[in-house]
Parts: sequence; C-alpha cells; structure tokens
Amino acid sequence: MSLLVVGTVAFDAIETPFAKTDKIIGGAATYICHSASFFSKNINLVSVVGEDFPNKAINSLKEKGVDVKGLQIKEGRKTFFWSGKYHNNMNSRDTLKTELNVLEDFDPIVPKQYTKSEFLMLGNLMPSVQKRVLEQMQERPKLIVLDTMNFWMDNFMPDLKEALKNTDVLTINDDEARQLSGEYSLLIAAKKILTMGPKYLIIKKGEHGAILFGEDKMFYSPAVMLENVIDPTGAGDSFAGGFIGYLAKTKEITFDNMKKAVVYGTVLASFTVEKLGIESIENIEEEKVNKRLAEIRSVVSF
Repeated sequence: MSLLVVGTVAFDAIETPFAKTDKIIGGAATYICHSASFFSKNINLVSVVGEDFPNKAINSLKEKGVDVKGLQIKEGRKTFFWSGKYHNNMNSRDTLKTELNVLEDFDPIVPKQYTKSEFLMLGNLMPSVQKRVLEQMQERPKLIVLDTMNFWMDNFMPDLKEALKNTDVLTINDDEARQLSGEYSLLIAAKKILTMGPKYLIIKKGEHGAILFGEDKMFYSPAVMLENVIDPTGAGDSFAGGFIGYLAKTKEITFDNMKKAVVYGTVLASFTVEKLGIESIENIEEEKVNKRLAEIRSVVSF
C-alpha cells in the first residue's frame, strides 16, 4: 500500500475563546499525514515550505513513516502562514491574515517513485494545483479523495469543477456543500454534487459529525462528545487523513468499509480539537482511539 498526500505544510497563529498561540506548525498536509500515520507507515508527501520551516517538524513527519522527498524547501523564501480567530461557538472563524509566500508559485512536482501510489489525498489547495498532480500520475490511483473550501469556490469554481471530474470522494462541510450545489437541503445538495464527478461525498458537520453519501445510500456518524474543545483547526484534515488512511490499510473500497473509515476519521479528528495545533494528533494512542470507537458504537446502537 502507498498513500500520496498533497497539501500545505505551514505556520498557523490561532486564537480561540480558550487559548491563543503565536506561530505554530500547521497546514492541511501536516494534519493529514499525522492522522493517516495511525494506519500506515508508507506515506508520500508533496508540498512546499520556505527556509524558515524547522527541521524538527520535518523529522517528526519522518518518524511517522512519511517520505518527504516530495517536500520542496525554497531557499530565501517564507513558508505559507495563516492566522485566524474563532467565534464563541467554535464553528465559525475569521481569517486575520493569509501570507501565501511559497504557495504563490507552487508547482507540485511528484517524484517518479510516487507516481504509482495506490491512494491519493488531495488536500485543500488551489484546484489547478490538485489537477496538476493528477496529470503526473503514471497510473490512476485506486482511490482519489479531494478536499476543498469556499475560498476556491468563490474564486476558482470552473477549475474546481474540472478537478472534481476525476475525483472519487469529495470532503467538504455543510456550508461548502450548499455553496457548491446552490441548494439548501443537504440531501438535494448531495445528489447534485454527485453528478459533478465524485462517486462519494462526505459532508463534515463539525461537532455534529459527518454524513457519507454514495451508491444511493447515506450513512451518518455522530461526533465524539468532548468535555473540552480548545482548537478546531485541522480537524477536517485529521478526519480526511483518518478516512483515507483506514481505506489504504484495508484496501477495501466499498460503501460499507467507507462507513468504518468515516467513523475512524471522526475519532481521530476528535483528538485534534483537544489541544492547540498538531500537539494532540502527533501523539495518538491506540488504546484511546479504541475507547472512543466504542463510545460511538454505544451511541448509535439501539
């Protein structure tokens, strides 16, 4: 099994009602890789950072089995930086600052040894960059999962719709599903999005769980009930990493197995929100994961 992850490795500065931090390690691909590493030690990374990015953070990825030959380090340049402030309900936030830096002209060069990866996770990036990665694959991966956000819908909708044509699974939140489809009902929105190319759609609903659509079926996973939510940043990326990591490990691409993958993604995302940045997702313990899986089973059993 080989999993290729493409996305941002970055710096974040976060403020929530419960905590505040200066510049820390973040980025979609960072969360995805740490989460997916719970299932796999054969992860390939394609991303870009500046010379200001610490080696310690790169070595942390290596220790999780992440191959970083595809991580470009640009001398004399700065790493992508995002700063945001969350509202009291933690479901909405304001972007305070975005500095694209090395992402401004990022050309995702996929090393030859990655071009036959069986599973591909296209993290939240400009749709044209996601498409450029697909064009470099020697063989079509068994499963292509794509994540996106409203910013790309606002500014690059035609490019996004083009990228969706070659996608197996799309992961977005409920607001993004409504924007992409132009429909308020999530059920109608899902049906419309599934005509755009993806075979499966996952709508993430934060503290209210996630919904999987596909094969004329629907599956809902509740979120893990938590006493403390400190920082939601990266929760969706951790979800995606757990989702594709489980599928890459089991190699069974069916709706029933995706249901299990959604639950695992939900559980791994629950750890991310309990601490700032990647602190929690970097140190996941199997015993705690199994305990939260059991909690979800007890909630949905009747």
